[in-house]
Parts: sequence; structure tokens; C-alpha cells
Amino acid sequence: MRITPHYRTLAVLLLLGSQGFAQEPPNAAQAGSSEASAKQWEFSLTADGYFVPHRSFYVNPNFTADRSWLHLEARYNYEDQETGSLWIGYNFSYGKKLELQVTPMIGGVIGRTAGVAPGCEASLSYKKIELTTQGEYVFDVKNSAGDFFYSWSELTYSPRDWISAGLVAQKTKAYQTPLDVQRGVLVSFSHKNVHFTTYVFDLGWTDPTVVLELGYKF
Repeated sequence: MRITPHYRTLAVLLLLGSQGFAQEPPNAAQAGSSEASAKQWEFSLTADGYFVPHRSFYVNPNFTADRSWLHLEARYNYEDQETGSLWIGYNFSYGKKLELQVTPMIGGVIGRTAGVAPGCEASLSYKKIELTTQGEYVFDVKNSAGDFFYSWSELTYSPRDWISAGLVAQKTKAYQTPLDVQRGVLVSFSHKNVHFTTYVFDLGWTDPTVVLELGYKF
């Protein structure tokens, strides 16, 4: 049978069309992968054990969940002992070599201390040096005299990926010492998604407070 020009043209168009449907656009797979990555949740769980002089040992667990811009967090024994808090925040990130990450948050506090707390977590890193800080102001709904500002800051240097050391300072209501602002040193070790950090506060000023932290990211 003789194939006319019309049939020959139709056959070519059908062949090209079938190939077009069979193949993904060059960037479709990459775009899908990037979108899936952007929607992926990241979780962390840390537990800090506090050895405070002349006081009972207690543990402060923290849980965080991040997905793209969204930051969720739950804490216990953080603002005060026998007190829990829930937080929601917005993640910002700027820069590459000098990287700044900022998360403004709002939280609700309930327990021995109850109130509303605006707060912020931030970090600034350059090569092997990193400065991190977190702070909040708790408005006590039971008694305005109970309003207070909490802060925790660290300056660390990491000579290797698995170890870092540096300085730490905190102001807290969870326990009291002769110093209003406690300061100390830290050393941290990590392996894959696990890290272990030792903090020693007030060494040389008064009886030291030791905090042992174990954390896991997943």
C-alpha cells in the first residue's frame, strides 16, 4: 500500500507525541525532588540534666519540629520548674559564608509559671565559629511581678566537625544562684545525628552548676 504524504505526516506527529508523553521534562524530576525536600519535616529532641548546688537534680526536655518556614517547639522545666511551654515561630535564613538564621516566636507557658511569651532564636556562623542566642520575655498572667526575661547564649569554635568548645551565659528563673547572670564554658561532641555537651557555670565565682545535654536530630 502506498503511503500518501498526509498519512506520512500523521505518523510522524503521532510518533513525536508518544515520545513527548513518555519522557518527563528535563527539570521535572529535579523540581519534584526540590519540592519534596522543601516540605520535609526535621525534628530534634534534647534533654538537659541540671546538677545545681544544694538543690535537687532535674531534667529539661525540649522537642522541636521544622518544616520550611514553620517552627514548632515544646519545652518542660525551661522557663521554670514544673512548667511547660508550647511555641510557634517563623524561620528566616540569610547569607552563605556568613550565615544568619533567625526565628521569631510566640509561646504559651503553663504550670508553676503561667503566661504569654514572645521570644526569638538566632545564630550567626562563619566557617568554624558560631554565635547562638535565644531569649524570651514571659508576661506572668498570675502576677505581673513575676514577669521576667530569660536568655541563653553560646560562642563556640569547632576545630573538627565532631567537636566544639566555647563560652556560655544564661539568665534563668528555673533556679537561682548568687549570680544573676551565670557564665561558664562548654565542650560538645557529636557523631552523625547525636551530640553530647557538658556545660560548667560559675566556676571560680561560686559553687559551679553542671549541665549535661544529650540531643538527637531526625
